[in-house]
Amino acid sequence: MSLRVSMVGRQADDTVVRALRERLPDSVVLEIDGATGAEILIHGTPTETDLDSAGLKAVIIPYAGVPGPTRARLAARPHIALHNLHHNAAPTAEMAVALLLAAAKRIVPLDAALRKGDWSPRYDEPSEMLLDGAHLIVLGFGQIGARVAAAAVALGMRVTAVRTRPRGDEPVTTIAADRLDEALPTADALVLTLPLTEATEGLLDARRLAQLKDGCCIVNVGRGPLIDEEALHTELASGRLRAGLDVWYRYPENKDAAASTAPSRFEFGALENVVLSPHRAGHCMRIEELRADHLARMLSAAARDEPMPNRVNVEMGY
Repeated sequence: MSLRVSMVGRQADDTVVRALRERLPDSVVLEIDGATGAEILIHGTPTETDLDSAGLKAVIIPYAGVPGPTRARLAARPHIALHNLHHNAAPTAEMAVALLLAAAKRIVPLDAALRKGDWSPRYDEPSEMLLDGAHLIVLGFGQIGARVAAAAVALGMRVTAVRTRPRGDEPVTTIAADRLDEALPTADALVLTLPLTEATEGLLDARRLAQLKDGCCIVNVGRGPLIDEEALHTELASGRLRAGLDVWYRYPENKDAAASTAPSRFEFGALENVVLSPHRAGHCMRIEELRADHLARMLSAAARDEPMPNRVNVEMGY
């Protein structure tokens, strides 16, 4: 028996398709753009027509996160399983650690000064954080959060992970989300790897940011609106906190606007205690190879009539 798979959208470029076909068993028939009658559809934003195709059993979003319209359409079709792709977990976790280190050690302003021949920061009073022995709270303990926690432990940090339902077998201390307010005042650093849902939007508001101790370092590789935009800028502009941010509140509408779109209505770029990154945490030179690897593993499992990994709870959004 063959398994018919249709791949649609910007991820269905020649590089990915070629790499994916090399990795698939002969029993998987991969069709590109607009094929009907497939059992599995690889598409981030399928239309109503796509989802009503006869025989469709599952949709794979070929990247992390679930677009709102896709989630709503699948919620109305509970007979179709929804799956995510977590091929970017390793590079995203690496960027989170890089942002943490860059913000904690003031890498960007030190680099900028020395490029001008200015050695004076060498003689300033130390303002770099010591991460060894510091307490890191990881908000979200999925594949990205677990990697960040492991790296932090290797750096000598004490790690507490916050997740919706702690299992009790995690390699670091784990607490339920309803204990977040209790934990925040103890954090020396905070890394957000959460998806954006109704429950997580604005999770760090002005009240919760005020609970953080002076000097706490915030890293966000989840989604910008997890943190209240104005409250975050206010705290950072005061100099009380520091941050490494890869996700934002404004994005270019198209490539033509890419060189002239501010990431926020506030001037985060004017702050020396913030490291800015243009939502590239999931990028690396091997990213399309990783995408093909992960898709091939999922589709090979389906071809063997085994459950595919990374099933999304449509109600919860992840």
